[in-house]
Amino acid sequence: MVFKGIKDKFKHKSGIKFLEQELKRAPVSLNRKPGINSLGIIADLESFKEDDRFFELVEDLGLKSNTVKIIGYREYYDKNSPYATPVFSDKDLGWKGVIENSYALEFLSRDYDLLINYFDQPRLLLHLMSIRTRAEMRIGFSGVDPVYNDLILQSPLSDFDTFRVELKKYLGLFNQLV
Repeated sequence: MVFKGIKDKFKHKSGIKFLEQELKRAPVSLNRKPGINSLGIIADLESFKEDDRFFELVEDLGLKSNTVKIIGYREYYDKNSPYATPVFSDKDLGWKGVIENSYALEFLSRDYDLLINYFDQPRLLLHLMSIRTRAEMRIGFSGVDPVYNDLILQSPLSDFDTFRVELKKYLGLFNQLV
C-alpha cells in the first residue's frame, strides 16, 4: 500500500514535468475551414454537475450532435456505474503524463475547431487533457492559467446561461459562426 502511494506521487511528478515541457513547445496549427464545425468539451464534473446542458450548445452553434465530443473529469469514479458522459479520473494518470483511459484516448484522437475547457480549478489531469487535445481555438474560465486558453470568460462556472450567451457573442465577434 505504501508503494502504491509512492508510485502515484512519482506519476504525478512526471505528469507535471511533461506538462511543463509541452507548454514550452509552439502550438500545432490545424488546417481548417472557417467556422466551428467540431466541438470538444472537457468538463470538471466535480464542480459542474449539469453535463446534459452542453447539448444546448449544439443547437446554439448549429452543429450536428455527432460533431460534438464531451468528456468529464471526476476525482474518483466507479467503472461499473453508468455515467451519461464518459469520464476519466486521477487514477487514469500514467507515466510521463500519459492518460490511460479509453474514453480519453478516443477524445484525444480527434481534431477540434473549438475546445471548451469547462473548469476553473487547476487540476493536473484537466490540464493534461487540454494540452494534449488538438484544437484550433480554446475557451476557458478565469482561475486557470491563461496559457491553456485563447479566450477566458469571467462568468462563474455554475452560470451556464451566461456562458452560452457570452460564448455565442465572442464567436460572432471572431467570425467563427457559420
